[in-house]
Amino acid sequence: MDIYFAVLNFTLSGAIGLIGLLTLTKVSTPREVVFASLPLLFALHQFTEGFVWLGVGGHIEPRALELAAGIFIYYAQGVLPFLVPLAIWLIEKDGYRKKLVGILTFLGLGLAVYTMYGLATVPSTVRVVNNTLFYNNPWTANIYDASIYVLTTCGALMLSSSIAVALFGVLNLIGLTIIYLLRPYGFTSLWCLYAAVISGLLYFHFVERRIKFLQDLKLKSAEFSDKLSSELDALNKKRLFTFKKA
Repeated sequence: MDIYFAVLNFTLSGAIGLIGLLTLTKVSTPREVVFASLPLLFALHQFTEGFVWLGVGGHIEPRALELAAGIFIYYAQGVLPFLVPLAIWLIEKDGYRKKLVGILTFLGLGLAVYTMYGLATVPSTVRVVNNTLFYNNPWTANIYDASIYVLTTCGALMLSSSIAVALFGVLNLIGLTIIYLLRPYGFTSLWCLYAAVISGLLYFHFVERRIKFLQDLKLKSAEFSDKLSSELDALNKKRLFTFKKA
């Protein structure tokens, strides 16, 4: 079964990675890059878990398993609680939503630093439970960290003024809740898999943003062209008037 799940992870990572690359081509401003990178980062994350499956099945060296599991858990538990709210803060328009997401970003940064320290000092383990990878670290295995994690990730998404992004947050919260109730030991692995799959929906969000960006750019170009034409006409008239007087 470990080979099957490894192949599944590798296949999904390829499909999601392709969507991630397409999503990045729809970026209109530098501030969108972090959020648009999420599908590609999730794809790389799932690619890493493919090696974890190979490791627990004994198909690769223990050191390779340790490295793959370390990368997976560091990104899942240490990076995401800061990266997600930061990505939303960068694309959110000024207003109360941006301020609230900013607070969550600082909260996520604190959790990330705290979690990274724990992961670096307390050994993590990974094993298979009911065909699910169970990542465990005593430092992060508590309800307080989990609550702040959900608040900074799903909360930031749901605060977005974009309906599509808020829906992405709601879907993540629903999936996360179901996983926690049915297979709490698979929280890290299964939620990241679920989030990776639905992150493909962000492509359509960026397509809509790109269309609006180009429409606004076209409108501004037309307005600028009209102003330019008016100014040229005025200057030409003034020049002709000057020549006539001369």
